[in-house]
Amino acid sequence: MADICKVIQSGTLESSDIMITISPARKDSGIFIELESNVAMQYGDAIRATINQTLAEFGVKNIQIKAVDRGALDCTIRARMLTALSRAGITLNGELF
Repeated sequence: MADICKVIQSGTLESSDIMITISPARKDSGIFIELESNVAMQYGDAIRATINQTLAEFGVKNIQIKAVDRGALDCTIRARMLTALSRAGITLNGELF
């Protein structure tokens, strides 16, 4: 299981991008995702699913995430999550990716 120790940001507020900000959360508080998106009604569940899948791969269980979406594709959302987790020092199988 991985823990986040500091506030990290990745992405931009440009069109077709997403800005991800991850923050530490108290032990056993779970995953909290705050999503701002013009297309949240249509794609909010898919955006949250992509974020949750990425967190599950790395064993992150306690985290706060603010995602400000500007029409990002799933691959962009995943890339921004991977960047944020990497900047936070989260590893996959003991290796930085």
